[in-house]
Amino acid sequence: MSTDFTGLRRGAPLGDPRLDLCDLYVFPSPNDPGRTALILTANPNADAMHPDAVYRIAIDNDGDLRNDIVFNFTFSEPVNGRQKVDVRLALQAEARVDAAVGSEIFGGLDVSFEDEPHLWRSRSGSFSFFAGARTDAAFPDSKVIAMAVELPTAYLGAAPDVRIWARCSVNTDGTWRHVDRVGHPWVSGFFPDDEELAEFNADEPNRDQGRWMGHLIDVLAETGGYTRTEAIDAIAIEGTLPDVLTYNPSKPAGYPNGRGLRDDVADYRSRFLTNGRTTMTDFAPGGDFLPDFPYLSAP
Repeated sequence: MSTDFTGLRRGAPLGDPRLDLCDLYVFPSPNDPGRTALILTANPNADAMHPDAVYRIAIDNDGDLRNDIVFNFTFSEPVNGRQKVDVRLALQAEARVDAAVGSEIFGGLDVSFEDEPHLWRSRSGSFSFFAGARTDAAFPDSKVIAMAVELPTAYLGAAPDVRIWARCSVNTDGTWRHVDRVGHPWVSGFFPDDEELAEFNADEPNRDQGRWMGHLIDVLAETGGYTRTEAIDAIAIEGTLPDVLTYNPSKPAGYPNGRGLRDDVADYRSRFLTNGRTTMTDFAPGGDFLPDFPYLSAP
C-alpha cells in the first residue's frame, strides 16, 4: 500500500480501487539533470484501470493554482488481461477541461502487467512514458499501477517553481465526477469524515486555503497541541494547503520540494502532525529502484 492507501482511510472512492490514487512523485532524472520525472501511482490491486476515468497530472507554472499543463491518461476496456492507454497533453484553457482533451502524444500503447516494462518515447524525443504494474515505492510488499512521464525540465516553465497535483475523474451517465486527488502525502488522513473527504477530493486547489485551513488548524491542535499561530506557521512552511507539490528545479530535490521515491514522507508527516514529538523511523521507503526510467521496480 502507499501513504495515501485505501487501508489508511475508509475505502476506495466509490468503492472502486481502480479510482484510488496512491502517490505523486516529482524529481529530477538521476541520469540527466535537465529532465524531470512525474510519476502518479494508483489502484492498489495493480490490475486493469477504469475505462471511463481520466487520470491526470496537472502543472501550474504561473502561481494562480489553475492548470497550465496537463497530462491526461485514459485506458481502454481490458480484453483478455490486456489493456491500452492513451496520453494527451493539454495546455492553458484545454488543461482546465474535465474530459481528456489535448494533443495525443501517445496512443494505443500496451499497459505493462508483466515484469519487463514497455517504454515509449515521443516522436520528438521530448517525452518518455510508461504505464503498468510496479512495486509500490512506499510499501515494497505491495503493487500499484504507475503512470510515469519524463520530460525536459525547461518544459515545466518554472519561474522559479511550479505546483503539481493529480486527479482522478470518472464519467457517469455523461457527467464528470471528481473522485480523488493527490498532492502532498497522507492528506486524506486529515479527514476522518467520509463526506468531508469526498468534498475535498471534488474541490480545486485554488479553494483549499479558504475552505480547509480552519479544519487543518483544528487537526494540528488535536494531534500536536499546536497553537493557532504555530499551526499556521507549520502549514505555511510545508505548503500543505493548497494540496499541491511545489517543485523548484534550482533547489535540492526532496520532499517538500517535489518528492523522490526514497523520501521518508511517513516520518515527515508524523513529525508535522505531532509538532515534532513522534517519529516513524521504522517506516521508511525501501526496495530496489531501477537506475533508469521508469525507476519503480517490477511488481
